[in-house]
Amino acid sequence: MKTISVLIPCYNEEENVEPIAQAVIGTLENDLPEYDYEIIFIDNDSRDQTRPILRRMCAANPRIRAIFNARNFGQFNSPYYGMLQASGDCVISMVADFQDPVELIPQYVHAWEEGYKIVIGIKTSSQENKIMYWLRGCYYKMIHRLSDVEQIEHFTGSGLYDRDFIEVLRNLDDPTPFLRGIVAELGYRRKEIPYEQPKRRAGKTSNNFYKLYDAAMLSFTSYTKAGLRIATFIGAFCCLASFIVAVVYLVMKLIWWDRFLAGMTPMLLGMLFLGSVQIFFIGLIGEYVLSINQRVMKRPLVIEEERINFPASSKKDKKKKKNGKGRDAKSGKAEKAGKAEKKEKESAAS
Repeated sequence: MKTISVLIPCYNEEENVEPIAQAVIGTLENDLPEYDYEIIFIDNDSRDQTRPILRRMCAANPRIRAIFNARNFGQFNSPYYGMLQASGDCVISMVADFQDPVELIPQYVHAWEEGYKIVIGIKTSSQENKIMYWLRGCYYKMIHRLSDVEQIEHFTGSGLYDRDFIEVLRNLDDPTPFLRGIVAELGYRRKEIPYEQPKRRAGKTSNNFYKLYDAAMLSFTSYTKAGLRIATFIGAFCCLASFIVAVVYLVMKLIWWDRFLAGMTPMLLGMLFLGSVQIFFIGLIGEYVLSINQRVMKRPLVIEEERINFPASSKKDKKKKKNGKGRDAKSGKAEKAGKAEKKEKESAAS
């Protein structure tokens, strides 16, 4: 029997974690009874009653598992890490606030059985703020045009990922993963399932301007060279324009020495313009440097504080066995070397 792992990241979702678990269990048991399943909640250091509720749910149902992060590790690292902890033949990722419809799960699984390694949900419309949806659409189109890699419009990360793709993610060893870009860049043949994004069931979204900006810049710096190229081109254009203006002013001053007054206004405007351009592109280059710095530091994706209902990790056991064999081998070599040295001393003495 194949096993489906359903990953649900959460942060301050005390009103949603229990209803989403019930909805997912109902869908799996009614529509997909031929599959075994596990539900993994990874909590990103919630400050409300989410963790006590998850503990109670895990105690009542051994198929519900929970990982509690030591602190908030961001909206990308936590779900990515949770996917790597799943043990199923496929992993379905969805948010806790019901904005990824539970009804998509059977469609994901049926497409997976057709041979697709990746099945993702694509928003065709949204019941949320129309202006935000339009702005996101503009952003996706801009990234799509600027990126060297195909970018998937209106893809939030919700979907089904086969075990083979999870192993690809495990081997990436990326400390700042951006799943939406990775799916487009490294993914297998995929199927896209359209859906209308419903309103959030309860609670307040944790997304704010800073988090949206962080997501946008992570995508921009990871998959586009356009920022640095634009800086180079604008710098070259401004240099050429400044040179032409300087020559024109010099010629005009030489011809009309007494009548032509350059004044301070053109110089002041030019300095302000060039200064603003320089500051903007220094900041943009700083975003690239920050992205490089985060990757070079090789920090762990997540530090766990607690995990509930997970079996003993076979990987850790294998590692321990391997280390044990290594120590045994070393001690065996040392023992042989000691015996050989003892024989040499006895022969020398005789």
